[in-house]
Amino acid sequence: MKAAALFEKKPVISFEVFPPKPNTPIESIYQTLDSLKDLKPDFISVTYGAGGSQAGASTCEICQTIQSKHNIPAIAHLPCINETKESVLEKLEDFREKGIENILALRGDKSPDKEPKTDFKHASELISFIRQNGSFDIAAACYPEGHPEAPDLDTDIMHLKEKVDAGASHLISQLFYNNHDFYSFCEKLVQKGINVPVEAGIMPVTSKKSIERMVSLCGASIPNRLAKLMARYSGDPASLKAAGLEYAIMQIIELIENGADGIHIYTMNNPDVARYIMEQIKE
Repeated sequence: MKAAALFEKKPVISFEVFPPKPNTPIESIYQTLDSLKDLKPDFISVTYGAGGSQAGASTCEICQTIQSKHNIPAIAHLPCINETKESVLEKLEDFREKGIENILALRGDKSPDKEPKTDFKHASELISFIRQNGSFDIAAACYPEGHPEAPDLDTDIMHLKEKVDAGASHLISQLFYNNHDFYSFCEKLVQKGINVPVEAGIMPVTSKKSIERMVSLCGASIPNRLAKLMARYSGDPASLKAAGLEYAIMQIIELIENGADGIHIYTMNNPDVARYIMEQIKE
């Protein structure tokens, strides 16, 4: 099923998972999926497995399992920074053979240890290439507070419009912790003629260290209320996790009440976190 069609009935609720790292048992990702399926997400996206993944548990194979075993639409992440046109064509053929219809087209993160390829300098170029070489549904990423490499938010939105004009049918946002940033961002998109559905990306705060790392990577800010929670429970991991989950639930409920097209939960492969959130927002 093409993911774009899911937004005809909103809000869409989706999850993100990632392939197991080389030192993690392969079974872990399939156990995670077994636990997530009962939550009935509208789709599950699978990252490209930064840092490597094991044979038998690639993005493509995990997506195939999500669809064939659990009957849930899957979206395969495809970053292009280290790809050539030939390698992308090979991946598209693999997706087709395994029945994967949905792709999240990304530029990908630059690595200081690896010289990027030059076939695709921007995600918009990848989106256009995919559009020319198949009938995939293509999603793109967006940054409510602006991409960390962009000089300003308006410039970033201009590049985002290039992605949509190239063929992206919907957008999934990077994490954010101030809903007003997301509302303001969505208003600016409409003003710039971007009218595709936008899912709000939510990453629950479950540990201070991991969130500070993610925030530094994606350029998101931590509002005062959340910063105070993190400071208050800095020496109490269990209480910080509980407070972080409640904060995420508050965010999601408010977003849904204000008409968000969808909620994309970054599960970090923790089905218990996803289950707790889903139980609370459905009450």
